[in-house]
Amino acid sequence: MVSTDASAPWLVVGLGNPGPEYAMNRHNVGFMVADLLAERMGGRFKRAGKAQAQVVEGRVGPPGPLSRRVVLVKPMSFMNLSGGPVNALRDFYKVPVAQVVAVHDELDIDHGTLRLKLGGGDNGHNGLKSITRAMGPEYHRVRFGIGRPPGRMQVADFVLKDFSSVERKELDFFVDRAADAVECLVREGLERAQGAYNS
Repeated sequence: MVSTDASAPWLVVGLGNPGPEYAMNRHNVGFMVADLLAERMGGRFKRAGKAQAQVVEGRVGPPGPLSRRVVLVKPMSFMNLSGGPVNALRDFYKVPVAQVVAVHDELDIDHGTLRLKLGGGDNGHNGLKSITRAMGPEYHRVRFGIGRPPGRMQVADFVLKDFSSVERKELDFFVDRAADAVECLVREGLERAQGAYNS
């Protein structure tokens, strides 16, 4: 049974690396989705007290019973140390683990394809590895496909490269769709969101 708490907000974590040199990297697609969600909520990211992160607080959905409180998070600790700031904010906002959503790049899915799930392994993703170490694996994931590196390119080089010019043509559309999927997950639950967005 997934433990949720209607009085607690959802913690939506976009994973990435801070700094302009990383902004358009494949590894930073979580930041891109978080930025779009902040724009939709009419908020701007601000430093989160002592936590090494930036946050925006707001609501998702029209006013009424389906509206949900959301705290958007961008860890500023670099990807492989994301767990510390995320868990500190989870404690601060008293969020159950099942109301945490990590938005991240996924190598084993074709570029632009989405998969939503609850729990599971980290598939070698350092951001997920760090979060799981900090609070266990039973949080939601919105997995944004970036595909596998071409030829013999190393995974680390591939994820820290910018999206190609071809990929960038559709990137805004895919980021928009991922933001829609996060909103659907938070408002209507995992099954509904999977049915609509697991391509």
